[in-house]
Amino acid sequence: MWSLETEACWQLLVDEVMTGMKEWRIQHPRATFQEIEAALDAKLSKLRARMLQDILLASKAAKVSDEVEGERPNCPQCGQPMESRGDESRTLTTNYNQELTLSRSYAHCPACQAGLFPPRRGTQAVVGGLHSERG
Repeated sequence: MWSLETEACWQLLVDEVMTGMKEWRIQHPRATFQEIEAALDAKLSKLRARMLQDILLASKAAKVSDEVEGERPNCPQCGQPMESRGDESRTLTTNYNQELTLSRSYAHCPACQAGLFPPRRGTQAVVGGLHSERG
C-alpha cells in the first residue's frame, strides 16, 4: 500500500517521539497524568498528521484519472460517473492542530456540473477530525 521510504519516514518520526518524550520526562519528573498525556499528544501529533496524509494520498480516490471508467466515483447529486478535472491541493488541520496538504483529483460531473474535492464514493464526506481550509 505504501512504500518502504514512507515507512522509513514514519519510523524517524516515531524515534523523534520516543526521544522527545524521554527528554520531556527528565525535564518534568513530577508531571501529572494530564500533563504527560498532553505532552505525548503534542509529540504524536506530527507523526499522526504525516501518517494520515500519506495514507490518504495512497488511496485510489486520490486520483480519479487513474481509475477506469466503471470504477470512478458516481456523482452524489445525479448518480452519473464523474471525471477528473486535474489535481488541486487542499490544506487540512487535524484535531491536534497539525496542517497537512493533499493534492488530489478534482472530480467533475459532466451531466450536472457538480464538483467534488477530494472525490468520494458515497454521498457523505465524513473525515473525522479534519477541518478543511481551501487552498
